[in-house]
Amino acid sequence: MSQNESLNTPPGDEPEVPNTPWISRRALLKAAGVLAGAGALGIAAFTLTKRHVVESARSLLSIPSPTDAAPAIPAGATPNVEGLGSVITPVDSFFRIDTSMDPPVVDVATWQLSIYGRVSNKMTLTYNDLLALPSIERYATLSCVSNSIGGDLIGTQLFQGVRLTDLLDKAGVHRDGTLILGESVDGFTAGFPTDFLKQSPDAMVAYAMNGQPLPTDHGFPARLVVPGLYGYVSATKWLSGIKLTTLADDPPYWVNKGWLADGTIQAASRIDVPRRGTEVKAGAVGVGGRAWTHLGGVRSVEIKVDDGDWQVADLADPIGDNTWRLWSYTWNATPGDHTLTVRMTNQNGTQQSDTPHDVYPGAASGLHTIAISVN
Repeated sequence: MSQNESLNTPPGDEPEVPNTPWISRRALLKAAGVLAGAGALGIAAFTLTKRHVVESARSLLSIPSPTDAAPAIPAGATPNVEGLGSVITPVDSFFRIDTSMDPPVVDVATWQLSIYGRVSNKMTLTYNDLLALPSIERYATLSCVSNSIGGDLIGTQLFQGVRLTDLLDKAGVHRDGTLILGESVDGFTAGFPTDFLKQSPDAMVAYAMNGQPLPTDHGFPARLVVPGLYGYVSATKWLSGIKLTTLADDPPYWVNKGWLADGTIQAASRIDVPRRGTEVKAGAVGVGGRAWTHLGGVRSVEIKVDDGDWQVADLADPIGDNTWRLWSYTWNATPGDHTLTVRMTNQNGTQQSDTPHDVYPGAASGLHTIAISVN
């Protein structure tokens, strides 16, 4: 579960600064002009919705090359199993869970990010300020705590942004600033322990997915991405503030509603193909899916047919430390009705829990099992 920029330069037709690939002063003024024009014409005369106008401004933006780029995806990252989706989730099908029926649409020309609270140096950043800082590019798997066993409220994408630790180092976090509270423009909050950044050094204020500005529905102009944590404690979209505080003083939105404050991602795995309830022909059947864990990666995946012994599946090449890993298995299917069950073990040797547990108050557990008919 998960749940505006300022222009300080006076208008002018100044030449664009060479080697400045992010949004130039001229482009930002054009974006602001589009929005100002929309307001002047009035709703009756201006047929585009605010979303369309913001998207027009967003199309003028250009993302700088990352200072620290992600490595290329290995050729063997997606197994050759018919029907198995890519290791990277397409942007247009990346899951969304929001607290609002009408997600915010933010004007990039007036957005600001404030870093404040228990810090020595309060900071206010504009969009250009953010894009001018050194950036990292990382593949990350994000998951919703509401994801059921075998569910699809999870996805992997390429994110680019500024390391959260870089920003907090500049702000100077006080020792009693034990909670990082992300604040959205719509009032939503998500928070996690400051110390968690020691485990997740690639946590970032992200402004790009797949090399493009964040989609409006996924938090444009900026969001938090914290590998290893469920979104309900970390993935603040339409980010407007980062407050250093304490859990007692500022309980986040979902924690205040009874969900666990510890939002560490639990080890899990699922079978993607064949689909539950489908019929397959007897003989060699390609089975495939994906597995994920807190941090550090997947060590092994095993498959069990009916009540048989566990069999080791083949792991695809990893694409990063903080992502799921795809797997495959060739099943010699015999006629009849069967069940397939999957489980994973992480790099520390810890096996995912086989104890069934509902999602509330802190993530489902259990093994994904599907029924298959073979003829």
